Amino acid sequence: MDAEAGRVSGSFPEGSLPRRTLRSETLIVLALSLGASALSSLISFLGALTRPGGLKDQAATLNSSYAPGRPWLDLAWQLFGVATALVPVVLVGHLLLREGAGGLKAIGFDRTRPWPDLGRGALAAAGIGSAGLAFYLVARAAGANLTVVPESLPDVWWKYPVLILSAVQNAVVEEVIVVGYLLRRLGQLGWTPVAALTASSVLRGSYHLYQGIGGFVGNMVMGVVFVLLYRRWGRVGPLVAAHALLDIVAFVGYGLLAGRVGWLPTV
Repeated sequence: MDAEAGRVSGSFPEGSLPRRTLRSETLIVLALSLGASALSSLISFLGALTRPGGLKDQAATLNSSYAPGRPWLDLAWQLFGVATALVPVVLVGHLLLREGAGGLKAIGFDRTRPWPDLGRGALAAAGIGSAGLAFYLVARAAGANLTVVPESLPDVWWKYPVLILSAVQNAVVEEVIVVGYLLRRLGQLGWTPVAALTASSVLRGSYHLYQGIGGFVGNMVMGVVFVLLYRRWGRVGPLVAAHALLDIVAFVGYGLLAGRVGWLPTV
């Protein structure tokens, strides 16, 4: 555990790659993934702010149809989207292998501890999920958030399997890149633990800004919690499990409950 704590806290041994290479590599990974998502989210948020009407009267849809009325083509596009979104994670694994760190195992994303990872993830999801839902409802009621529509897929046989795949994909991409990889690289570049935590958390909030101020603040707080848990456990695995469970409940729960309960906002 001491070795894991050292990796997470930022005290890494000097590698063969120069700092300029590590810095460029990190920027490229972010530009291909969550950094680009953050910029897209900012543009989307500015569009929502300048559109007539309040934020809560507008919708942010997370999983929608790519080919309405053509279910097999739609399914092909859905699977294509999930697969291509995972490419930056493959790149991160390659870069960590090149470094000699053992690939994604270096950040605790492997199959060596599946049940402890799942157990810790379930506990984290239970604590964060209820607080997150309450915060979203309050933020939306205050006019600081768009109405989040987790899914608007057609009622076909593949709807819920695709939603589960989408949830797992989101979890893997975000936790591997914005926590495990980014903290490792920032530590190697000499950032302090506080600065690295701030950067990771603000980035997480930024690519959720399309949901509104509430989405930005809520996810930034979640980012702080996840970084602290990562530093305690030394593994990304539990965070991936927690995030996947949160998104599965949100996506599938919305599909089952939307329009059937009064407390769940819809458009």
